[in-house]
Amino acid sequence: MKKLAIILLLTSFLLPATAQLPLELGLKGGFTSSKLTTDLSQYNEESISKFHAGAFARVNIGRIYVQPEAYFNSKGGDLKEDGVVNSFDLKTVDVPVLLGLNLIKKGPVALRANAGPVFSFVTKKELNSVDFDKDQLEDNFLAWQYGLGIDFMMFTLDARMENGSGDLYSGPNLESKSKSFIISLGFKIL
Repeated sequence: MKKLAIILLLTSFLLPATAQLPLELGLKGGFTSSKLTTDLSQYNEESISKFHAGAFARVNIGRIYVQPEAYFNSKGGDLKEDGVVNSFDLKTVDVPVLLGLNLIKKGPVALRANAGPVFSFVTKKELNSVDFDKDQLEDNFLAWQYGLGIDFMMFTLDARMENGSGDLYSGPNLESKSKSFIISLGFKIL
């Protein structure tokens, strides 16, 4: 019981001190739902659900902040045509650089909005298809993320949309872009 009281006392002194720091570091992970979109009407687009994990830094400048991140992710989707499923599964390292604004900051709670580019570097390509060529998948691509987040003490929760700005697949049969919905739970370690 005495150890618990000491830990709570130390935590009560450390939490306000870390809230004042202009730099925050943390770990994050969560759920990614992604799909490939195309303008061709013969394909039905289906999303796939995967997970991501990585780290983030946040530099606070008043109500504005810059948040670079790096995490391992899975992206892709299924394109169906007449019962034939073409599956795209990419393992990527994503590096978003977000500019954000603290909309509401009351005590240990903050509501944030952010947006910015994300650079994706493909580390592994898996393609289950007879119609498409794996070599036509890009090795890296640029996308844009935007969303909202909430902080409570040392925890963060983010919900974001990601839209690819260029073609992920450029082949003779198809040009396709990546779209993702991302939910992350993070823990600030500094």
